[in-house]
Amino acid sequence: MPKNTQNSSSASRHSLRRNQACLTCRKRKLRCDAARPHCATCVKQWHTQISVPPPPGYAHPSEPQCSYDPVEGLPLAADADPLEKIRELEEQVATLTKKLKSQRESMSPSRSQSPNHLRPPSSHLLNRSPSSASVTLSPEFEPCGITTPSSWPQTTLDPSAIPTGRIDGSRSEGLPSQSGRHTDSLSGLIYSGWNSDLPEPRVLDHYIDVFFKCDPCGSRILHRPDFLASMKLPPKSPGFPHSAILHAICASASRWVSKNIITLPDGTRRDRFAEFHASKTRSYIDRTMASGEDIFAVMQACVLLSWYFYSEGRWVEIWVFAGFQTRTAIPLRLNYPGTFARQNGSSPGAYLAPPKDALELELRRRTWWMAVLFDRIVSVGGWVHAIDERDIGTELPLRSQDFENNQDMPDNPQSLFTPDVFTSHPLEYTDSFLLLIKAMMLFGKVTDFGVRTNLRALAPPSRIQSPFLIPGFEELDQLVCTDFINSLPPRFRNGFGELESMYGGGGLDTDLYMVHLVPHAATITLHNPYVDFSDPRSISTSRCVEASRAILTQHYTLAASSFDVTRLHPFVTICWYLAAVVQIQLCKYFIEIGDTDREYGVWGVINVLRFAMTDYGKRSPIGTRQEKLLQGLMTEIVRMTTQQQPLEVGIPLYPFSHAGVFSKPAPGSDRDVGHITVAPLPPSPSFEETISQSHNSPAQSNTSPPPTAGLAWVSR
Repeated sequence: MPKNTQNSSSASRHSLRRNQACLTCRKRKLRCDAARPHCATCVKQWHTQISVPPPPGYAHPSEPQCSYDPVEGLPLAADADPLEKIRELEEQVATLTKKLKSQRESMSPSRSQSPNHLRPPSSHLLNRSPSSASVTLSPEFEPCGITTPSSWPQTTLDPSAIPTGRIDGSRSEGLPSQSGRHTDSLSGLIYSGWNSDLPEPRVLDHYIDVFFKCDPCGSRILHRPDFLASMKLPPKSPGFPHSAILHAICASASRWVSKNIITLPDGTRRDRFAEFHASKTRSYIDRTMASGEDIFAVMQACVLLSWYFYSEGRWVEIWVFAGFQTRTAIPLRLNYPGTFARQNGSSPGAYLAPPKDALELELRRRTWWMAVLFDRIVSVGGWVHAIDERDIGTELPLRSQDFENNQDMPDNPQSLFTPDVFTSHPLEYTDSFLLLIKAMMLFGKVTDFGVRTNLRALAPPSRIQSPFLIPGFEELDQLVCTDFINSLPPRFRNGFGELESMYGGGGLDTDLYMVHLVPHAATITLHNPYVDFSDPRSISTSRCVEASRAILTQHYTLAASSFDVTRLHPFVTICWYLAAVVQIQLCKYFIEIGDTDREYGVWGVINVLRFAMTDYGKRSPIGTRQEKLLQGLMTEIVRMTTQQQPLEVGIPLYPFSHAGVFSKPAPGSDRDVGHITVAPLPPSPSFEETISQSHNSPAQSNTSPPPTAGLAWVSR
């Protein structure tokens, strides 16, 4: 009986007509059921193929390689002629082409000059997800950080509100009013394969433009000319940017564009548009970690998303991604010279083939270094790094202008193995971005030193001990506090000297500005455990006060201009926070000795730094979070002080004056504390004799800081 059942089943099986089987099965002479879109035989072969990891330099296909003859691909009806159907479609395309041409000719030249992007029908992309919501430009947004009324249009990116000559499935001027199958058919044909989770093309173009102009971190790992050119390709093209990168760009750029923001009860802000695209990026990351498909592109998206989380001040995601992306890059061999292991490169884990050209090599370098910088930055709390600098063999990247122009340049001869990498800066391989990498790696050296010293010490650091007796401390102090800054080339010695930024479209070079802040933040991190304000000979106290005043001076110079501080690197909030910590310690000392006048001045300095964090938090929540963390440290001195309203004290205009330039405005006044023009810091007298007499030990005499106004608490 079973045999008869099988024979009857095979007898009733539908036999295929000639050339009805798929091309793959016909070529391999296999049985095919002609199922659409993929036959069972091809699906089975594909599952078998992807069940094993791909060899180096090869990626598995994303779907079964199953295709049919063109005529066979059309849906056949009993009473329909395929050739007649093709002729009908050709006539529809010709009719729509004539209408499109006549519409463009009837438009004015100013409206006919639109980019080479056509957006898909609004019924397809709009009203589907938060990603397709209308976007309004922030009124205060300025692309270059300088207030120029004509530099940026204040417009609404609602698709129905923007006059344009692009094809739209909705009613548009110059096109027939009926919704019509023809318009939807042509738009669907042009935009076949567009990711419906992404914003429509022209909105996405705007986010990409804002990202490259405003983002101070993630934009460094993408080649802007090549990326913008790839956006003009069809969505199904292999050269079209990966959706994970586009989602990450939308999340990052939303800080300057999106208005879909919710303020939580604790005062922090959440952007629903950004949250949606961040979750989409994470889903691509999870999918790639399981399959290994498009791993480098998703690695780039991971780096972009990490910097977004850092700007948001979301510490859980920050710590997770700091270790995740660094450890993920190790099997890709990005930490090797040339971003590829030339020896034993075929061993398990060598997932990336050698770079195809110089541009791909530089993209890998920059992606790797931005991941390493992120790992160094998040270690400010005293955590160990995900990778030791001794395991980083990748050479430093090229200059940004050579990268942008795709110049044929030899590889950078410097790496972390170069003996004088922090004090030697060849001009042909030096710009603000490369100096920022070196400054951040210096900061990483300091945090490494602190973590390892605490792990091996029998007791925690004390202010009564001399840190210069700790092995390696004196050399690190010399490098961080003196040698690095003094070794900068002349054109980079002024934090405001480079007015043209490669990524900002003019204005302040934010990378160079950070180069002049990070060493001072590293100095405070290195010396703060040993600060003793009661000892006028304490070098650690002098170092910390000088570094704190240097950070404040840089902020004062920037605040005196019209540059938007929210365009700065998010690590600037950590620098402000560390400077404020020193000032809080100094304020506590003045309260304990009863020096009310100097206490009043320090309160003004603390509040200036608090206002800077709050101002930065208007776009990036990390500023608000750091300011709240600072308020927690201020609880003790707020309880101890005799000032009536210490959190509203401004910097005194003169050392003997209690009238501050940041004083609280009168009730009903239009003055805003956060937007008052700042005044220069009051001058402090020199204390050369006090400092020169304070260093008696040999260890201290060789490392004494230069006489400055840093020891203001000594002379008064």
